[in-house]
Amino acid sequence: MTRVILADDHAFVREGYKRILAAETGISVVAEASDIASTMQALDSTPAEVLLLDINLKGRSALEVLADIRRLHPRVAVLVVSMHPEEQIAVRAMRAGASGYLNKEAAPEDLVVAVRALARGRKHITPVVAEILAVSLDSTSDRPPHESLSTREYQILEMIAAGKQVSQIAAELNLSVKTVSTYRTRVLEKMEMKTNAELTRYAILSGLAR
Repeated sequence: MTRVILADDHAFVREGYKRILAAETGISVVAEASDIASTMQALDSTPAEVLLLDINLKGRSALEVLADIRRLHPRVAVLVVSMHPEEQIAVRAMRAGASGYLNKEAAPEDLVVAVRALARGRKHITPVVAEILAVSLDSTSDRPPHESLSTREYQILEMIAAGKQVSQIAAELNLSVKTVSTYRTRVLEKMEMKTNAELTRYAILSGLAR
């Protein structure tokens, strides 16, 4: 039996996942979570083989928490789900420790295929993600500037693009204003930009802004 934990902040989305998986033999949803904190609690208290993790859960960045999940629960395979197009987040999620990525617009049967693949210890990537991964390994290819950012730096970029001030970002991430300012400086340097307006424009044109 493949035991699955569902982590999504929308109850109706979790219900949809449960109905899809309940119709399948050998798959059981054993716990649900609505934010990062409850997700970690579920992992600590409920044995499972697969975690279905929405990328936009409240709390710490899901990309950032993947490292903790891999360290604390190495036997749990993480399937990241998101509304973001694959080229924006899939490779970053895989590099952070996910075993698979699924866009929320995928067909129900794709979810089942992904869960079964992860339960068998395999990765689940679409042809689009496979191509992106291949290109990212080619040192001669031109990679977009944001690909050079760390997970935290990328998160800061997204929040700046969403119009949030340094103080707001610091409060939401439980970091000091000085630390966030340092990250912002690094982002600007790596992106070869000088202002938040430039970062925001880049994020919008690249489809990174939420």
